[in-house]
Amino acid sequence: MRKLLAATLGVLSAVGGFVDIGDLVAASQAGARFGMAHAWVLLLGVVGICAYAEMAGRVAAVSGRAVFDLVRERLGPRVALLNLVASYLVTVLTLAAELGGVGLALQLASGLSYLLWVPVAAAAVWLVLWRMRFQLMERVFGLAGLALVGFAVALFRLPTDWAELGRSAVHGGAAGQGWGAYWFVAVALFASTVSPYEVFFFSSGAVEERWSAADLADARSSVLIGFPVGGFLALSLMATAAVVYHPGGTSPDSLAQVAQPAVLAFGAAGLVVAALAFFAVTFGAALETGLSAAYAAAQYFGWQWGKRVSPREAARFHSVLLVSVLLGVLVLLTTVDPVTLTEYMLVLSAVVLPLTYLPILIVANDRTYLGDRVNGPLANLLGMVFLLVIVVASVAAVPLAVATGMGR
Repeated sequence: MRKLLAATLGVLSAVGGFVDIGDLVAASQAGARFGMAHAWVLLLGVVGICAYAEMAGRVAAVSGRAVFDLVRERLGPRVALLNLVASYLVTVLTLAAELGGVGLALQLASGLSYLLWVPVAAAAVWLVLWRMRFQLMERVFGLAGLALVGFAVALFRLPTDWAELGRSAVHGGAAGQGWGAYWFVAVALFASTVSPYEVFFFSSGAVEERWSAADLADARSSVLIGFPVGGFLALSLMATAAVVYHPGGTSPDSLAQVAQPAVLAFGAAGLVVAALAFFAVTFGAALETGLSAAYAAAQYFGWQWGKRVSPREAARFHSVLLVSVLLGVLVLLTTVDPVTLTEYMLVLSAVVLPLTYLPILIVANDRTYLGDRVNGPLANLLGMVFLLVIVVASVAAVPLAVATGMGR
């Protein structure tokens, strides 16, 4: 039972991170435009995020300190400041996109404009972060996001050509839309699976839950259960979009259209399931991103931090958290479309990925913090290969975005 409950941190990290507004958009658009030709990107993302989340969790469990806390100490204040500025910018934009996703999910359920829901969503996020216990927050929103399983079930109700899905996964290509667009979508989808805030949240959450070296087995269970679940859910979104949209050559450009496969499969009940799932994953991701922004700032400056710590004792941490939520609201009140914001956020996220993942690999090999718990040969091999992929995606993101007009 303890291992099952410990795994919920990984479930929240995956369902609120691996499957957030970015993946709802990127996975669905990839499936609609290219069938299952980008399934390999999700597989790569699962393997990579598992490798690095395991490192981040191990660092936190053995040292008792979060990864970002050690980055400043290990790499120096200037490098860590660059990391902080880049990650904070991306995290706040991601938070804005997630709040927009919550608004769109509530619009889907109520018919009222998402802009009316954004301040309500922001207030709810703040209240949950202020009042709800960390473990309860994990379990409520992480597990509620599993309603996305409805999309996997929908495949059995839709006219699914399983052989064709398999062929497009193995032999798929540009599908007549151009290799530039294919690779742009691949980079965006990859960025959605390995968003920087995921490892910050996972590592800091491990400290919040007071993991120790004795909890390493639970930490690995959390990683190896949570993130593959997130990958499976994202794959389900891609597959249903491939079945519904790809034959007609259309692509979803709103959450209502992302929900359409569930509606076609289950009618009104499908709409309810989709709205609940979208709300849960975007709200969970908004919680993660809000906390991650405050975690990074507080850990860099050496402030008292933690959701468990009262606002009186950690006033600066909670102030950054509140300001981050308000900034997210202000971005949305410009009336920028949340889906469009998500697309641009994914490009920016891809650009800054090396600043997040290289320091983790360095710290995970430092015996000063980990002793004999440093990376083994397999962890380093996976880490180096994945880091190379991250660098390639980072370098290619902007040129592909410009050359293809954001993949259009």
